[in-house]
Amino acid sequence: MSIPAPGFADTYTFEPVVEGLDTPWAFGFLPGGGILITERDGKLLHFSGTKRVEVAGLPDITADGQGGLLDILIPRDFATSREVFLTYVTKQGWRGSGTALFRGVLSEDGARLTQGKTIFEMSKTGTGGRHFGSRIVEGQDGTIYMTIGDRGDDATAQDRASHNGSVLRLSRDGQPLASNPFTKDSAFQPEIFSYGHRNPQGLAIDGQGQVWAVEHGARGGDEVNLIQPGANYGWPVISYGTHYSGAKIGEGTAKAGLEQPKFYWDPSIAPSGMAIHDGSGNQEWKGDMFVGSLKFDYIARLEGAPLREVEQISGPETERVRDVRQGPDGAIWFLSVGQGALYKIAQ
Repeated sequence: MSIPAPGFADTYTFEPVVEGLDTPWAFGFLPGGGILITERDGKLLHFSGTKRVEVAGLPDITADGQGGLLDILIPRDFATSREVFLTYVTKQGWRGSGTALFRGVLSEDGARLTQGKTIFEMSKTGTGGRHFGSRIVEGQDGTIYMTIGDRGDDATAQDRASHNGSVLRLSRDGQPLASNPFTKDSAFQPEIFSYGHRNPQGLAIDGQGQVWAVEHGARGGDEVNLIQPGANYGWPVISYGTHYSGAKIGEGTAKAGLEQPKFYWDPSIAPSGMAIHDGSGNQEWKGDMFVGSLKFDYIARLEGAPLREVEQISGPETERVRDVRQGPDGAIWFLSVGQGALYKIAQ
């Protein structure tokens, strides 16, 4: 299951859509053609045609290492609700910080979030600006899935009394769902849907409504996981990587009761951003996964069962790919941190 050696694709054209971005982290599509883009240092930008507006009304954001203003979710009912969801890093205590979820209503002119409210905040304060996770997607039933990293504190990913190292399942108000796997045990955080994750920075829903996540390993062992309710994905008990020092992680690569990844990379590609194509405009891509690489500057295309990497989409434009999404036109769009730009892939 380690990384294969497919050829780099040279049949694509990368069309710049937005340029001049400063450490972009995520983007989302508005009905009618507008685009919202987050910048990690704390700006939310609204692009519509040639117009660029910095959106007001954001929460107090702490730019802390890898964290700041992070993911964005524009729900399916935006045309009527005008709600926008953002994840961000908030200050916790004197020195700590953690991942939070914010909801606001975008004004008709697209210049301000009103009725803003932080509807969820992780329980355990972390120090050091690492492993915030922070992807959010909307499930087929309208619930929200959200990832939280282990905050660089490995063992906490196995502690269900902490939100660290988990995928959460929340209502639109940021509350745990009664059908979540750990709601009946007061010792556990009721928002947790799965746990034992290191730092999930990609999250997507497939055509069957299944939840998939891609997460950073340490030195090797980046994983693609099919997320099941109540499941333990093993970090740091099992891993296909090693510590950065070269030391062994945990007890090996497998253990009874712990989930195996559907695919892993070794060496690590530093994955961030994930899209699962629905086949619109390209039936050959239906069900394929597209995952950005921050380390090796390409977009991985994965397909099949067992899952395998079949293509590496690469060019100067794919420098440090942070977010990948399927656009309304069926094309794959992505954010390049290295280029400070949003691109669309044309075949």
